[in-house]
Amino acid sequence: MTEFKKLGFGLMRLPMQGEDIDLEQVKAMADLFLERGFTYFDTAYGYTGGKSEMAVKEVLVKRHPRESFLLATKLPAWAGPKTAKEAQDMLYTSLERTGAGYFDYYLLHSMGGNRTKVFDDFGIWSFLAQRKREGVIRHLGFSFHDSAEALDDILTAHPEADFVQLQINYADWDDDRIQSRRCYEVARKHGKPIIIMEPVKGGSLANLPAHVAKPLTDLDAGRSLSSWALRFAASLPGVLTVLSGMSDLGQVDDNTRTLAAVQPLTQEERQALLQVVENLKTTRRVPCTDCRYCVKGCPQGVKIPSIFDAYNTYLVYNHLEGARGSYRMRTQDGGGARNCIACGACEEVCPQKIDIIHQLREAAEMLDPQA
Repeated sequence: MTEFKKLGFGLMRLPMQGEDIDLEQVKAMADLFLERGFTYFDTAYGYTGGKSEMAVKEVLVKRHPRESFLLATKLPAWAGPKTAKEAQDMLYTSLERTGAGYFDYYLLHSMGGNRTKVFDDFGIWSFLAQRKREGVIRHLGFSFHDSAEALDDILTAHPEADFVQLQINYADWDDDRIQSRRCYEVARKHGKPIIIMEPVKGGSLANLPAHVAKPLTDLDAGRSLSSWALRFAASLPGVLTVLSGMSDLGQVDDNTRTLAAVQPLTQEERQALLQVVENLKTTRRVPCTDCRYCVKGCPQGVKIPSIFDAYNTYLVYNHLEGARGSYRMRTQDGGGARNCIACGACEEVCPQKIDIIHQLREAAEMLDPQA
């Protein structure tokens, strides 16, 4: 697999003008990205309701030679299709929207949990293998959100995967729920190149409270907080590229300067990052362990652990926009915090003795203010 500079432009959090993507600003961002020698662009069938893929045509395909950039997109077979044909046709929709002719990297989107089975049921692996033989796809892989054990199962069942895309950042590296390190080690065991997503944890690691970030600012106050996260990810062996969902020209400028040439972290810098993680642990948070005892008896189907995970993004990282985005995504099909009727069934079974009703009310006020 050909190597290229280790920064990918994630086309997920693009600047908007009302309901539409600000194409002129994105053109300037993409041009700067390309001028500095970076080539990898990442979108998906569902980003911004398909507008992200359509922006690719206007920003890249119509303005730059096709061979001058690498394009990745993703197929979410679990997001609506009722038949195999409907799921498979998502590829052709993406080709039409982008006008790209082919995809350098094509991914089964967000495998893990119940979503994994959908790709098998719809025959997506064999369908895409044929499209790869035809040249419509150059490299076939998948993005993943689940346990290291589940990843091992998928890679064992599908050795034909060329690469895997994982959520990896220094805050989640040893997290028991995200399992960044363990998933990374599984991918390495299977010999798969890794594309890293969420290296800045959805922007949270770029907005750390001052007391949390102090070990980093003490080392170099002039370096952006996001640059530390990008360098951590890019320094890992076996990494193909590190995706960053950039939203303005300043982020493109800072990120491309950071990874123009990857500077491995020194031992002193690694210790500083470890101290930041320890500082994060002492920051106020809802002490939910995702045991899910509370969910089983909830008469309203409130997604308590998911809500607390989103709320902690605000409490720990002071990242309100990211917290609200996570909340909307996790409760888009119901189970929001405002559905709580304060029956107390959840608090009776919570091993951590969390005052769940009170915390849900606070989460609702902060994350769902318009309801």
